[in-house]
Amino acid sequence: MVKLSPAVKSALAKGKPVVALESTIIAHGMPFPQNFEMAKKVESIIKDHGAVSATIAIIDGQLRAGLSEAELELFAKNGPEIMKVSTRDLPFVVSQKLNGATTVASTMRIAAMAKIAIFATGGMGGVHRGAEKTFDISADLPEFAQSNVAVVTAGAKAILDLALTLETLETLGVPVIGFGTDEFPAFYSRISGFKTPLRCNSANEVAAMMKAKWKMKLQGGLVIANPIPKAFEIPAAEIAPTIEKAIAEANRQNISGKYLTPFLLKHLATVTGGRSLAANIALVENNAKVAAEIAVAYSQ
Repeated sequence: MVKLSPAVKSALAKGKPVVALESTIIAHGMPFPQNFEMAKKVESIIKDHGAVSATIAIIDGQLRAGLSEAELELFAKNGPEIMKVSTRDLPFVVSQKLNGATTVASTMRIAAMAKIAIFATGGMGGVHRGAEKTFDISADLPEFAQSNVAVVTAGAKAILDLALTLETLETLGVPVIGFGTDEFPAFYSRISGFKTPLRCNSANEVAAMMKAKWKMKLQGGLVIANPIPKAFEIPAAEIAPTIEKAIAEANRQNISGKYLTPFLLKHLATVTGGRSLAANIALVENNAKVAAEIAVAYSQ
């Protein structure tokens, strides 16, 4: 069902460490050419830390795990023209033989199909602000309750309602683990004011928890909350007013659903003079490093 690149196929067959990566962050999360450079750098980081990268996407209706550099460039250059694909969209994109950039939710699902247990992303989705009226809750959250994949993320995106996101994860029975921290990170910021329910201080501890969870037949993934490197952090008190203005502008333009996050990220990058984009790239690279370390520990 999932077409594996030769490197990913070989690694999985031999029980070697593999790290899944999403393609929406390339197609819709950053502008070209920064997105292309980021994609190549992240794959390089994973390789340097002893694992094999498996960027996940849909090409001509085929689920793919592991892309060539030319295919990465295709998604980087043609991002706005490529459909953003969540789990619900998979049958349509496959049956219509389209290209699709996978979100956290659909990347988790395809990674689980391919038996890839670790996935590195930027920030996960969650409960949007005002969800009590709009019911805007990311498909990422229910996917965590279904797919057996551990996701290394810089917390939930700061544009979300973090309290409701954490409450929903608890309801779904999803472990939320602070990686070397008791604080749930908020994407650009290391400090959110919310605590992580659990803490692991090493890749070996995370790997042991993954094995224990799935050995007990407890369905679903794990959130590995890994703070952005301090040098690239934008403190919550500084970024919060900018986020509020961006959300207000999105509301004014009636932008919602899957179009909201790309709009807000682009708006923030413009307003911060590119600082938020640099932070985004730094946290993705950091998550890739940690995910590779966990993948190596898990494979042993």
